[in-house]
Amino acid sequence: MSVERSLRRNLRELPTAAWVLFAGTFVNRFGSFVMTFLILYLTRRGFSPPQAGAAVSLYGLGGVAASVLGGELADRIGRTRTITLSMFGSAAVMLTLSQVDRLPVIFLLTTLAGLTSEAYRPASSALLADLVPAGQRVSAFAALRFTVNAGFALGAATAGLLAQRSFFLVFVSDALTSVIFGVLAIVAIRDVEVHGPVGEQRRPPGYAALLGDRVFLLFLIAALLVAFVYLQSYSTFALQVRALGFSSAVYGGLIALNGLLIVLLELPLTSWTQHRPPRPVIAAGFLLVGIGFSLLAVAHVLPLLILAVLTWTFGEMLNSPMAGAYVADRAPVRLRGRYQGAWGLTWGLGLILGPVIGASLFAWNPSGFWLICGLLAAAGSVLVLVSGRLANRTTPVPGNAG
Repeated sequence: MSVERSLRRNLRELPTAAWVLFAGTFVNRFGSFVMTFLILYLTRRGFSPPQAGAAVSLYGLGGVAASVLGGELADRIGRTRTITLSMFGSAAVMLTLSQVDRLPVIFLLTTLAGLTSEAYRPASSALLADLVPAGQRVSAFAALRFTVNAGFALGAATAGLLAQRSFFLVFVSDALTSVIFGVLAIVAIRDVEVHGPVGEQRRPPGYAALLGDRVFLLFLIAALLVAFVYLQSYSTFALQVRALGFSSAVYGGLIALNGLLIVLLELPLTSWTQHRPPRPVIAAGFLLVGIGFSLLAVAHVLPLLILAVLTWTFGEMLNSPMAGAYVADRAPVRLRGRYQGAWGLTWGLGLILGPVIGASLFAWNPSGFWLICGLLAAAGSVLVLVSGRLANRTTPVPGNAG
C-alpha cells in the first residue's frame, strides 16, 4: 500500500472525538496571541525590557507547573473536565491581565496564564491515547502536532494585525478562542471508559508509580537532554545567525523552514515510522537533532545553516510523534495524564534552562557549544536504546508497553 493511501486510511479511521479534539486544539493554538506579543505589550505599557522578560519567564514557570498539575487533574477528575477548566480559566486570566497595570499583579497573572493555558495539554494527549488504539497512535499524535503548528503559525500573523489596531483585541481574541475550545470539550467530547489490566490496580497511586518506572525515567532524562538542545533554535541559534552577519529576516526564514517542513512532511512520514519499533526511531530522531545542531559549529554560510535546520527538523519529525505514542503506550491507563505531564515537563524545563545555560556557553565558545549540543543529543539517543535493554531485562509493568 502506498504511503498516501496508508496515511489517508490512518486519518480516516480516527474517531470523531479525535477530530473534534484536533479542531479545538487548532482554534486554541491559533488564538495563543498573548504569549507571542506579551513582551511587546508590556514594554509599550512602559515597563522595562528586564521587567517584561521576567513576566515572560514567569509564564514559562506557570507552564512547567501546568505539566504536573494538568497530568494530575486529567487522571483524577477526567480529561474533558481538565480541558474545560484549563480553557475557561485561561480566558478569565487573559481578560484580567489586560486590565491591570501594577507589576506584582502582572507577574502573578502571567504565572497563572502559563498555568491555565497549558494545563490542558496532558489531558488532551491522554484523551487521544484513550480514543485511539495503540497501532494508530503515531499518526494521531502527528495529526495533533500538525494542528498545533498550523494553528500557531496562522495565529501569529493574525495577532500581528490585531496588535497594530489594539492590544486589547489580542487579549479578547485569545480569551475567545479558549472559550470556544472549552465549549467544544463540553458539547462534543466525552471521556472514554478505559480499563487497564487487573494487576495495574495494585500499583502505587499518583506520581509514585511513575517514579518507580525506571525505563520511563531514562526516557525522560533523554527527552530533557534533547529538549535543551532543540530549544536552542529559539534562543542561541538567533545569536549564531546574527554573529554570522545575517539579518533577523534570515533567522525568521530558517525557523519558518522548520515549521513548513513539519506541516508538509511529518504526517506522511508517520505512515512509515508507525510500523517500526519506537525506541530505535526515537533514538535516530534524537541523533539527527544532535547532528543538526553540531553542524552549526562549522555552518558559516547560508547553505550550511539551511542544511543544519533540515537535519534537526527531520530528527524532530522522526522522534516527536513516535515519542508521544510511546508515552501513551508505556503509561498504565489510570496514569496516562501523569505520564504525558511528565513528558511535557521535560520541554518546560528545557525552555527554562536552555536559553540561560545556552547563552552562557555560547558566549564562552560558540563552536564548542554546538558540539556540546551534539554530544547531549547523542547521549539522549543512547539512553533511549539503553532503556530498551533495561525493559527487556525487567518484568513488564502491567498495562505498560515495553
